[in-house]
Amino acid sequence: MIQQVANKTTKLALFCKVVDNFGDIGICWRLARQLCDEHKIAVTLWVDDLISFQKICPEVKIDLRQQFVQSICIHHWHSQDEQFQTEEIADIVIEFFGCDIPPDYIATMAKCEPKPVWINLEGLTAEEWVEGCHTLPSSHPQYPLTKYFFFPGFTSNTGGLLRENNIASDYADFQKDPGNRLAFLSSLGLSHEEAQGFTVSLFCYPHAPVEDLLRTWEASGETINCLIPVGVAKQAVHNFLQEEALTGLRIQRDNLNLRIIPFIPQQAYDQLLWSCDLNFVRGEDSFVRAQWAQTAFIWHIYPQDENLHHKKLRAFLAKHLATTPASKAFSLAWNDASANPNWADLWKEFRQDLPKIRTLSAEWQAEMQDIGDMTSNLLSFINTKR
Repeated sequence: MIQQVANKTTKLALFCKVVDNFGDIGICWRLARQLCDEHKIAVTLWVDDLISFQKICPEVKIDLRQQFVQSICIHHWHSQDEQFQTEEIADIVIEFFGCDIPPDYIATMAKCEPKPVWINLEGLTAEEWVEGCHTLPSSHPQYPLTKYFFFPGFTSNTGGLLRENNIASDYADFQKDPGNRLAFLSSLGLSHEEAQGFTVSLFCYPHAPVEDLLRTWEASGETINCLIPVGVAKQAVHNFLQEEALTGLRIQRDNLNLRIIPFIPQQAYDQLLWSCDLNFVRGEDSFVRAQWAQTAFIWHIYPQDENLHHKKLRAFLAKHLATTPASKAFSLAWNDASANPNWADLWKEFRQDLPKIRTLSAEWQAEMQDIGDMTSNLLSFINTKR
């Protein structure tokens, strides 16, 4: 029997299969915390990979089948053959990105009265077809159940972006005192003098052209602090350094000051984004957080067969208010969507655009806020189906 959290009545089950190591669980953990903290819903998060989960939430124990972390019940999902009773079924059932939830859970959902509201929470995309599919129903072929497709997105005809109520005030408080940035970067090993320089966080998939970029920065006309979480693009970083990239390693090469930093828990990641002049992000979770950081970012999109991710990338760049010709060219090259890039020229032109991009980023953020936060929009839709 799944335990109850005191004083919470609505039960919600969120199912997550980890495909992109940190993006999937990052989104689901952030959503689970917002549902619990802001909307007082009793959440059970079913997740199949506790090792990746622990990276972004160190409180998670990887050897427990069930545990409570921050008032959320975490269930290690290791089998499709689990059996359920009707009292174990949640009032709201969310499967992330079309993961197949246990067959007996679905069968038991069909026995419940009233039936749970069943949501397939889809991945984020700026492609236009999403607006026509957002909130569409799908009847189950065997049971009297209906599943609804819910798409996050960038227009009022989608679900919007994940955003907690306090993120704007937290950002304002952090930026109010320049000492906060210096203190945070100091905690990652930068000296006071270094922390006042141009600083970049680099989070990408292994196939990114990291060596080309690091060599470009090495020969740049300004000192650049590059912070890379341990394990990110491990082989490429090793090739550049010619040594193992262990936590705490610092290498100074001409104008590049490269540091390997610990993998930062999710709740501190925003401070890293706020502290940097430019952020390289990947997947979906860090991509969304970069948009709330009001600074420039480059997105490394999760690769798909037949380069379908390039279409998705171009759709976002066409919609994103803070995209300039230089940032578009750099983004396409970073995602291997352009031929024979000249990295020195790409960086020079992109670097010149950064002040303009920062201004446009604040305007883009205001547009996204007007859509409303995804979690509240999701619950508003669910309430129409209960």
